[in-house]
Amino acid sequence: MTRPTFRSALAAERPLVTPLAHDALSARLIERAGFRAFAIGGSAMLAARYALPDLGIAALGEMADGIRDIAAATSLPFLADGDDGYGDAKSVAHTVRAYERLGVGAILIEDQRREGKQPRAEKARGVVDIPVMAQKLATALDARQSADTLIIGRTDAYGALGLDAAIARAERFLALGVDGVFVAGLRTAEEYARVARDLRGATLSAAIFEGVGTPWLTPRELGEMGYAHVSFPASLVFRIVGTMRETLAMLRRHAAGAEPMSPAEDSAQNRAALDDALGVAGWQAIESRGAPQA
Repeated sequence: MTRPTFRSALAAERPLVTPLAHDALSARLIERAGFRAFAIGGSAMLAARYALPDLGIAALGEMADGIRDIAAATSLPFLADGDDGYGDAKSVAHTVRAYERLGVGAILIEDQRREGKQPRAEKARGVVDIPVMAQKLATALDARQSADTLIIGRTDAYGALGLDAAIARAERFLALGVDGVFVAGLRTAEEYARVARDLRGATLSAAIFEGVGTPWLTPRELGEMGYAHVSFPASLVFRIVGTMRETLAMLRRHAAGAEPMSPAEDSAQNRAALDDALGVAGWQAIESRGAPQA
């Protein structure tokens, strides 16, 4: 499988829009939908694979297992959440090398403290000191085997220290030579615009969440501000959870005899889409070619 670089995807689309894949099937469907790249975030993947929250419980091994399955299902380039590097500078180097072997094209390293880690940046209880984060990012840059593996510095300082401190940290990350920065936890359109203005010229990532009170800015609006990459971390997994809850509640009432349940009107189309994503026809063709003759 030949996988383009994440860098090439950034160059091909401005801004580059990446849904989050939480498993192999979602990655395959993202590719089928025509996206140039995707992302793997800790929250969605840990929820889908292990039913675990993104609270610093999982470590590199659990993330790597999930990434391996997802990477095998698609040829698209992708960004993966490297959390805080899962430890000190040695662990950061190990994480970068492990992720590269899995095909990760861009690695996000954050400054939120692992102790008391929260899945939402605005809830962050604390960030590591700047020298600690500087060492981690410098180590990540040195450890990568390919210059096409992008190292992106993420700061969660806004929730704990305020926007000025978050922007100052992003500037420090850029001075170290990182390939891009992500200032997490922004709450208003004006804050998105300010970050883009203050960090003009940098490769900037933005995240648009649903259901958490943050502004619903379009990719075009963010691109015009100066953002190169826009991720939608929760859009797939939130909708999937809603659909599963609704369907299971309906099935429970049907099982209890309280309310009849009819087949979904689009069942045939969904089955066809699933078969296509799974490559059923290709596997059946292999089976037919290898069948013994009577």
